[in-house]
Amino acid sequence: MTIQGQLTYRVADPRKLATLLNLTIRTGGSYVSEDPKKLGLRLLNEAQMAAKVYVAGLTLPEVLHNAERIGEVIMTGLQNSPAVQMLGIEPLSASILNVAPTPEMSRALEAEARESLQKRADDAIYARRNNAVEQERKIKESELATQIVVEEKNRQIRETRTAADIAVEESRRRLIDVKADNERKDADTKAYALDAILKPLSQVEWKTLLALGKGGMDPKVIISHAFRELAENAEKIGTLNITPDLLESVMAERKKT
Repeated sequence: MTIQGQLTYRVADPRKLATLLNLTIRTGGSYVSEDPKKLGLRLLNEAQMAAKVYVAGLTLPEVLHNAERIGEVIMTGLQNSPAVQMLGIEPLSASILNVAPTPEMSRALEAEARESLQKRADDAIYARRNNAVEQERKIKESELATQIVVEEKNRQIRETRTAADIAVEESRRRLIDVKADNERKDADTKAYALDAILKPLSQVEWKTLLALGKGGMDPKVIISHAFRELAENAEKIGTLNITPDLLESVMAERKKT
């Protein structure tokens, strides 16, 4: 790479400088030797060495983005250089004007920059896709959780309804059992009462019971019973005379009914 800058200095100790360099001037104003020109080269070499040591520990992108820091390193290197101090030179400033890579390195950096930009673009696309997938997953999980809650509520409702139906049916069953038990007890009571009524009458002849009935004292009923007994014992009767008046009275009552 190429580092371009500007170095400013002054001669702090001319005597010390004059003992090391030939600064004699001709009558026309030119220097007798080339030593004054070499002074700049010596300072440049010291500056290059200080910059080289610092830049060696950096990557190329870091060098390109740290021009100001390079100037500070060069300034510090010149101030602490024994060779500069021996010359009686005082560095005043060191500013970096430009840091540029070689053409080959520039093309490599451009290619690397393009790859980096493409990678960041791809990463952004992948990140958006992953984010979309993650959001979709969260939505699905939320929908599933909601569905589970709804199903749980529906199950609880069904269980509550089933329990209510069971309770109603159980109450109905108990009611039917109680009603059947009451009807059975009522029937048993009626049967017992009827049996109590009929049992004494079971030994009484039906004729007596008939006579004790509603028409027991009616002469016509008595005559009718007599005819019936005659019919039952007809084989024992020789001759039977029935007057028309008797039959007429019986038949007349039947016609009325």
